[in-house]
Amino acid sequence: MGLREEAMGCVRLTVTGTVQGVGFRAYVRDEARHLGVTGWVRNRANGSVEVLACGPETALAALTARIAKGPAGAQVMGVGREAADEGRIPESFLVRYDEI
Repeated sequence: MGLREEAMGCVRLTVTGTVQGVGFRAYVRDEARHLGVTGWVRNRANGSVEVLACGPETALAALTARIAKGPAGAQVMGVGREAADEGRIPESFLVRYDEI
């Protein structure tokens, strides 16, 4: 029985709650790399965290669930998710420091 290859996709997540100043971006980066997801994470000026994540749907679903839980010290109030149409899929997962 062979492995079925999943289509790659990208999603944009907006995470709200107590998600800045608690190691949230490093947590997302580590979880994404563990799952083989590429993209980036950054703080937003409004106190939320934005994530661009690209990978197979099962990995994206797992990352979304882990983000909803968050690291110790974080209090995630919500995770908004929408499809992202990225022309070029990132090769790794990075923490971005360009706050918007």
